Amino acid sequence: MSRKTIHVEEGTERRISAATSLSMCALTVLAQIAVTLLLTRFLKEISSLVYALLVLAGAIFAIRVYQRPGSPTYKLVWMCLLLALPVSGMILFCLWGGTHQAKQLSLRTTPPIPQRESQKMDSEISLARLKRQSPAWGRLAAYLQKRGFLLYRNTNARYFSEGADFFEDLIAHLQRAEIYIFLEYYILAEGRLWDRIFAVLKDRAAAGVEVHVTFDDFGNLTRFSGESLQALRDAGIEVKVFNPVHRYVNRIYFNYRDHRKIAVIDGQYAYTGGINIADEYANLIVRFGHWKDTAVRIQGDGVWGFATQFMQMWKMMGGTFLNEDDYYRPRHEEPGTAGYCQPFTDGPLNNPDNPIEEIYLQLIASAQSMLYLTTPYYAVEESMQRALCIAADAGVDVRLFIPGVPDHHKFTYMVAETYWGELLSHGVKIYKYTPGFLHAKSVMVDREVALVGSTNMDYRTFQLHYECGVLLYHMPVVEELLEDLDGIMTQSAPYTLEDWGRRSWFRKMCASVFRLGAIWL
Repeated sequence: MSRKTIHVEEGTERRISAATSLSMCALTVLAQIAVTLLLTRFLKEISSLVYALLVLAGAIFAIRVYQRPGSPTYKLVWMCLLLALPVSGMILFCLWGGTHQAKQLSLRTTPPIPQRESQKMDSEISLARLKRQSPAWGRLAAYLQKRGFLLYRNTNARYFSEGADFFEDLIAHLQRAEIYIFLEYYILAEGRLWDRIFAVLKDRAAAGVEVHVTFDDFGNLTRFSGESLQALRDAGIEVKVFNPVHRYVNRIYFNYRDHRKIAVIDGQYAYTGGINIADEYANLIVRFGHWKDTAVRIQGDGVWGFATQFMQMWKMMGGTFLNEDDYYRPRHEEPGTAGYCQPFTDGPLNNPDNPIEEIYLQLIASAQSMLYLTTPYYAVEESMQRALCIAADAGVDVRLFIPGVPDHHKFTYMVAETYWGELLSHGVKIYKYTPGFLHAKSVMVDREVALVGSTNMDYRTFQLHYECGVLLYHMPVVEELLEDLDGIMTQSAPYTLEDWGRRSWFRKMCASVFRLGAIWL
């Protein structure tokens, strides 16, 4: 049997396995819900005492949920379900609730990549300087440093306002890789871009460059075939697939995804942002109008922050490296511009401690004059909603940039609309990007600090996904982001309270219902 035939058969088996797994999971959940609903009705009819005991058990579950630390909205939804449908609620809570699922994703317990004492001292010195320059940003940096995310100087940054520019720069640096390449993306889709990138990776691997690639399985079920996966491995490239679908037929863990976007080259260059590797991100194909996305490249000491993030995840998935950790450090120092950068990550293993959510809250609370945010999805806790309203009431120019054309997550877009009325009534300005779909995830505060990363403003980002980003303090790249945001505004239409009020009654009703389940959308 030829190798090509074997690859085709393996690819077919992978697709069949994925389809079977999804079907079995869906049927299992539906069967469980049906059985429990029928059992609930049956018990109510034949034994009020038994049902009273079940109601009591549901109430006890609800009390336990209430007493747990974590998201108030997340707890409220589960409490309502447990009290309204105690039997179904308890079973579904055991399947989907809590944090034990996130701790059972076959991820190994791996200690953080060790930091040199000299790096820790440099971070402390940088932190002291930042506190003197800007006390508010010093507090934010100190918060992250306490969680192991060091503050770096000697780092340059370049901002990319379009996916096409990002990919040209990324491919050019991949072609010059001499030591190693790390790629971690939520979506790795076959197409014209992937053909170019794969050709470069194959060439670099043949030249002796160490290449590691990881991607999320659920995000690529229909976009990255078994043949492409095997071609990577045949080229001598190390590949890890996050949360493989076929392993979890009996465990519903699809909610937990690796949503990060990281590329690291030779310890000298690192990229992050909202851009996945797929043709629509460079507008080579059209899906929802013009696809607007952004990214940032950092060069210098701060790259090590992203290298350690990749290495940590790789080891958690059971991967190994050919060399010791120190081998992947930068080979020479980069004379950086003014300012500091601080790469960070977050994920469900941290729950109920959510650094990304806290970063957003601190950025909002610390804004003095202007606060610009871009996000494709919006479904936040009441604390963040109120923080934005308070900032606007206090005279801060708060602007929220959202897509003018929603993607396939139509229900999620309708849920987001339910929040906008309150924001608008407090003076938050909302702009819809009319050319198409705005997928960028960024924050700019007072022309001093910028956040660029993979983070959406929704429950998935804050509770369920593995995410990453970088904070840029007092760096010239902040002005580059502001310039792009001004450009986005010129292409956007203001969304007003009148627009919000003109929604049909049916849309309002559906959106209110969907909002109850926003934690799962």
